[in-house]
Parts: sequence; C-alpha cells; structure tokens
Amino acid sequence: TDTEQAKIRAKALIDLFSKPCAIEHYELIVTPSIGISLFPDDGDDHDTLLKCSDLAMYSAKNEGRNNFQFYSQHLQANDERTTAIEAALRRAIEQNELSLVYQPQVELRSNHITGVEALLRWQHPTLGYISPVEFIPIAEDSGQIIAIGEWVLRTAAKQMKQWLDNGMPLSVIAVNLSALQFRHPNLLFQITKILDEEGLPPHYLELELTERVAMDKPEEAIAIMQSGFKKGIRLSIDDFGTGYSSLSYLKRFPISKLKIDRSFVSHVQEDSDDRAIVSTIIDLANNLGLMTIAEGVENEQQLEFLRMQGCNEVQGYFFSPPTTAEEIERMTSWSENV
Repeated sequence: TDTEQAKIRAKALIDLFSKPCAIEHYELIVTPSIGISLFPDDGDDHDTLLKCSDLAMYSAKNEGRNNFQFYSQHLQANDERTTAIEAALRRAIEQNELSLVYQPQVELRSNHITGVEALLRWQHPTLGYISPVEFIPIAEDSGQIIAIGEWVLRTAAKQMKQWLDNGMPLSVIAVNLSALQFRHPNLLFQITKILDEEGLPPHYLELELTERVAMDKPEEAIAIMQSGFKKGIRLSIDDFGTGYSSLSYLKRFPISKLKIDRSFVSHVQEDSDDRAIVSTIIDLANNLGLMTIAEGVENEQQLEFLRMQGCNEVQGYFFSPPTTAEEIERMTSWSENV
C-alpha cells in the first residue's frame, strides 16, 4: 500500500476501536496508538520495519494517544540520542560531569538574599551541554534519577553547610524532588543520613515538589510530607497554579511555601487574567499562613506588581540567573550592605 492508503486504514482502525464495548454493566472504550512504517522506504526486512513502526507507535503515545504516526528519520535520531544520553548518564557522577548552580531567592521586604535554589547541570565531554529539560525525563524513565537525586541532595547540603560555616546569612537551600524520588521508600532515611553526615540542620533544607506530584495519590503524599515535616525539613509546592490542586488537600499539606509559576509572572504587565491568578495565589497563601515566592521575575514592573500584592520572595533573571557558589557569596555580601 502507499501512504494515503495507510492513513485510511489507520483512521478506520481508530474509528473501529473507538466504538464503546459493553462488558457486564460497564461501557469500555479502547484508545489505540498506531505506528506505521512503509516498505521499502523505512526498511526491507521484517525486523527493521517492526522496529520503525514501534518507534512511530511510541511517538503516537507521546502525542496524546488515540492517533497514528508515521516513522521518520527524526524519530530514529531522537531514539539514538536518548539511548546515548541514558548510557552516558550512568557514568556522569563518577566522572564528575554533573554540577550544581544556584539561583538567589530575594526577600522583598528587606531586598536581601535569604535563600537559594540548587539546580542541576550536566556538561558531557563529547555531547556538550545537555539541558535538564532533556536529560531529567530520561533519568526518570531509566530509574537513574534516584542516584542522581542523592548526589544533588548531598552536594547541596555540603555547600549550604560550608556557607553557614563561613557566616553567610542564608536561611534555606531549595532542592527539587522528582516524582520517582518522592515515592521512593528510602527517601527520608536517605535525606536524614545525608544531613547527619554533612552536619546540616534539617530546617536549612527545603524540598520542592511540583503540584502534580503532590496531588498524585494525595493521601500517600501527605503521609510522606508529614514524616519529613516532623524531622524539621521544609516543604514547598513548586509550579503552583499549573496542576490540579484540591483545596481540601492543600490545607492538609504540611508545607511552608507556594511557588508561583513563571508562566503567570511573565505576563502580569499585559494580561489581566495572569494578574488575577497571581493575586489570588498570594491571597490564598496568606490566608493559609503560607509564604509565597514568585519565579521568573525578569523586570522591575513584574517586581513592583508582586511587591504590591504582598508576595514574600522572588527569584529570576532580574536579580541573577543560576550561577556559581562563588558568585552567590559575592552577591550575598552585596545584598547585606544594601
């Protein structure tokens, strides 16, 4: 067959599967994801064609399911790069390719740097700089995020302890947790062990969870959060406003801070809806006794709007991009003298 006929067949299959199927008292619907490869353009043997259609099928899944995708060289290139990154990640820690950078968090009332967020970076000797947006999902899918996350926690705790020993007036270092880390049964034991070995009091560490992670199995999340809270570890909800929070659960989360997502902050100057959302989040946090921090602040107009709304803290390129530990030391000394 040709491409057009393959499209017709794929659409017919999707229509066929989409018809409800009655089983006992239930009405079930199947949503297929179809991958298509063509002979001889995509391969001239069964195994090659099957591999190509398999890649296309996963592409259809990623595009939302219940659709079809044709194989392309682009899919092959993506698959090969994913495989290369996954293999390289396994050696990244032992070969000292990973590093942390830090973005200052500024208290609006005093204009002082009071905390930092630790952010992971990866510079590979041959692949070059690889964005966290690309390698973090691969680390999660392969399970490597557990070891990488442990390295991040230990490195951040070690750096924070060094800063405190040097007399820097920082109150917290924030570290992001992935969904896989958060659900790991040894998470709190691992964190407690790191804090004890590095000599960092628990209240200097803040764990950031995305709203989606917190709301996935919320009862289980509450139990994990409460255990961490009892140990003195701070907790915050990252990317707030982009997920599906239930207020009945939000009030039960033992958190200290809501982090307003940059997607709302970036358009407060011209978008009345974003202004309303940011103001509502700040009011909600105040009424629940929580602090707010806005990320992605890039200009003085955004800063002044947040200040007027009563936001507690901000971070973003207006003050500094993520930077080195040495630069944080210099900036902290400067902010204390303002």
